[in-house]
Amino acid sequence: MCGIGGIVAITPSAPVPSVESLTRMTGALFHRGPDEAGLYLDDRAGLVHARLSIVDIASGQQPLADEGDRSWIVFNGEIFNYLELRKTLVALGHCFRTNSDTEVVIHAYRAWGECAFRRMNGQWALALWDAVAKRLVLCRDPFGICPLHICEYRGHVYFASEVKAIFAANPMIPRMLDPAGIDQTFTFWTVVPPQGVFVGVQELEPGHIRTYEAYKVHDRAYWEPRYPHYPDSSDQFRGSLEDAVIELRRALEAAIELRMLRADVPIGSYLSGGLDSSLIASIAHRHSGRQFNTFSLEFEDSEFDESRFQRAMVDLIGSKHRSVTASQKDIARVLPEVVYHAERPILRTASAPLFLLSKLVRECGIKAVLTGEGADELFAGYDLFREAKVRRYWAREATSQRRPLLLRRLYPYLERSPVSHQAVARHFFGRGIGSFDHVGFSHELRWRTTSALKRLFSNDMQMETKKRNAVVDLLQSLPGDFVKWSPLAQDQYLEKRTLLSGYLLSSQGDRMLMAHSVEGRLPYLDREIVSLANSLPPSFKLRVLDEKHVLRRVAKGVVPECILARKKQPYRAPDARCFVGGNAPVYVSEMLSESMLKESNIFEPVQIGRLVEKCRRDASFRQLSNADDMALVGVLSTQLLYRHFVASTPWANGSARFMTYVDKTSSAGG
Repeated sequence: MCGIGGIVAITPSAPVPSVESLTRMTGALFHRGPDEAGLYLDDRAGLVHARLSIVDIASGQQPLADEGDRSWIVFNGEIFNYLELRKTLVALGHCFRTNSDTEVVIHAYRAWGECAFRRMNGQWALALWDAVAKRLVLCRDPFGICPLHICEYRGHVYFASEVKAIFAANPMIPRMLDPAGIDQTFTFWTVVPPQGVFVGVQELEPGHIRTYEAYKVHDRAYWEPRYPHYPDSSDQFRGSLEDAVIELRRALEAAIELRMLRADVPIGSYLSGGLDSSLIASIAHRHSGRQFNTFSLEFEDSEFDESRFQRAMVDLIGSKHRSVTASQKDIARVLPEVVYHAERPILRTASAPLFLLSKLVRECGIKAVLTGEGADELFAGYDLFREAKVRRYWAREATSQRRPLLLRRLYPYLERSPVSHQAVARHFFGRGIGSFDHVGFSHELRWRTTSALKRLFSNDMQMETKKRNAVVDLLQSLPGDFVKWSPLAQDQYLEKRTLLSGYLLSSQGDRMLMAHSVEGRLPYLDREIVSLANSLPPSFKLRVLDEKHVLRRVAKGVVPECILARKKQPYRAPDARCFVGGNAPVYVSEMLSESMLKESNIFEPVQIGRLVEKCRRDASFRQLSNADDMALVGVLSTQLLYRHFVASTPWANGSARFMTYVDKTSSAGG
């Protein structure tokens, strides 16, 4: 993948974007594309591109134009079915000058308009500029794998893969944390697009197109999720469970093969030790055609370490394997860089070890890796889905003493599991059980628990957050068909809408990978796999309380039995314990000092002092709750975000040396 950006005049009096602003923008994206840089400029628009060369290394430079130099594109991502689309376009009379997927996109848009994006199977964020019609088209893939931020300021629209490029382009753009974005983060763990973290900066929604033309803006969805209506199942998958296993195996093989073969560089794979990444690695190594590279995280803390399962998979496929061991000290050391690249608060430290892992990948000379994100959302792999099913089952006989016993099946991986004490579990999971048929039922406990952290907000921030209700706003924006879906489909949609793009694919995904110029490829989010998964009956995915049942059937005989038999253990890392005690870095006390807290005015210093003291007193961390963990990490990361982007001007990491420079301004003589 790459970094894209641009500045376009959207009012008649707005001046021509300056080369200096565009150069600063490119420099801020240098880590995303260190191989080449390109610039296009005319009297209304400037486009920039920082390239990470994966496909058509020789001739895929950007910005790229159609054959008449009418339309120009900057593109971040991959279109995995571009050869098939190209063949269709050639039959329609289109002529190509490169072998890149980017040129296919620009011709596809000419041929089919916005319908072209529904034909694409891949991951992308792009900008198309029609220099004749003076039309800017911004588009993002259906799941938000690739980021795209937008800011309108004084007659211009600024857009970029990362917010730091927008701020670098124009230091006059106000840099303030948005209370609405902070409120969402301390509700859902992340912002939900189009809401952004910074005032005036939005994130284009996944599956959406935004068009600027004739000084007007239009924003619309070109893709929306579909699930069968329930209990009427006429539009769901019609075959048996075994038929679904066969279909899913075929689709997964095809998706992985595409992502292995549609590249001009070697592709490696992350290997967590869980079912999802193990299945990908098992299939991928057969398509590698060369030494297959796998990469893993290990932890000094045994609670989080999965190296035993990773080694079992490596022994089976014989890959060239490397790993990095993350300690509490390592996590604390890199958190400032992690927040700088994430560009948002994080309530868990899980991003930090992934930052270290992508560094290892790049040092080994690998530019792209397969990852397993999406499988848990598509095939109901999280305990949250099982929890909601148990609570609904319990709610139908609320006085039952036996039904709540099923809660014991949840969260086996947590040392401080909420089900470890039966009386406490009944009280906690019994909250709101009478509203089991309400939208949002599955996630209300999580949202309520996270929202309790807002007690740490300053008076001013609390006043701001009371102006809105993040949960109500979200539930009022649900698709019209939402109530017609099965309860599991509703739960899956909410998980995807709130956490997939903003948290898993961004804070833990794209941002940590691209911090070290590594592209992530996600087979489970292949267009065909998503469509198939959404069509499956709920029992194929969550069979009683057996999560990802159909995927486990696909993996049988392909991954080691020890991985198949293990209970789901979500990827996690040590949290609060990394930032207290004698080994805590100096920046921790600086960020949580009374003076810094008063300056940012996001959190109440007295409350934060009590939280820090509680963490310091509990040296064994036996008394700290999961909420305490989230609180300390959330406050610290928000303070770091304030320091990076509000208290100081974001810096450009690298200078742009333009390999492609197209000047179409009137001063250049046309």
